[in-house]
Amino acid sequence: MGSTPSSAAPRGRDVWVGTSWKMTKTRAEALHWVEEVKAGLAQRPDAHVRPFVLPPLTAVAEVAAACRGIADGAPPLLVGAQNAHWEDVGPWTGEVAVSQVADAGCSLVMVGHSDRRHHFGESDEIVAAKVRAVLRHGLRVVLCVGEPAAVRDAGRHVDHVLGQVASALDGVDDVSSVLVAYEPVWAIGCAGTVATPADLAPVMAALVDRWGDALAGRLYGGSVTPSNAAAVLGVPGVDGLFAGRSAWTAQGFLSLVDRAASRPPTGQAMGSSAP
Repeated sequence: MGSTPSSAAPRGRDVWVGTSWKMTKTRAEALHWVEEVKAGLAQRPDAHVRPFVLPPLTAVAEVAAACRGIADGAPPLLVGAQNAHWEDVGPWTGEVAVSQVADAGCSLVMVGHSDRRHHFGESDEIVAAKVRAVLRHGLRVVLCVGEPAAVRDAGRHVDHVLGQVASALDGVDDVSSVLVAYEPVWAIGCAGTVATPADLAPVMAALVDRWGDALAGRLYGGSVTPSNAAAVLGVPGVDGLFAGRSAWTAQGFLSLVDRAASRPPTGQAMGSSAP
């Protein structure tokens, strides 16, 4: 393996700050959040911070329309979908195609979240098919990966995560539109255990060593809060945050943006290799 990067945010790379609302917020609540965040971002012009939000599908179109009114100079608030199907059209009752979420204003789609893998039986093959569909339509992928506690306890977490990413990117030549969000299953949710920088470092180093800076970003998600965000962003290889409930208020989200903006970008990852 090559050497790990000497700093967390390579110069010229964006620092991403995102949140998924899961199955929360009405349309009115979503628009209230957006208006507060828009006002906050207008006071925080920072070219290297890239904020994004993944609302429920019922609110995506309205949130995307509202985000188009962000003031000049403020970082654009990108909007994504929490899920999309791998087929472009067909008898998939209750599903939504990538072309449909793009038509609603999405520029990102989350794929591979542990909720989808666990509760809906999404296999590595399904995740890979969704990744290809998202990229085929020119959107960014937020690829969620992470190990359960048993895998971590067995010391197989690095291989597990690398295997998930490699499987999801099978057949993908250009990964520059892929954000990998490392979310250890044992660290997410209201009962999650807060991961330490030492917990993240080996996984992030392995991602850098395998894909270098070819990926759009390497995010960490799992009990991320404004209190531990700076420590997470200080881990070599981490160049973004993917938060849950701590970002469901505008104040919480903007606090994470502030943490990202307060860390100056640094040099390119050293010793990394592209796929």
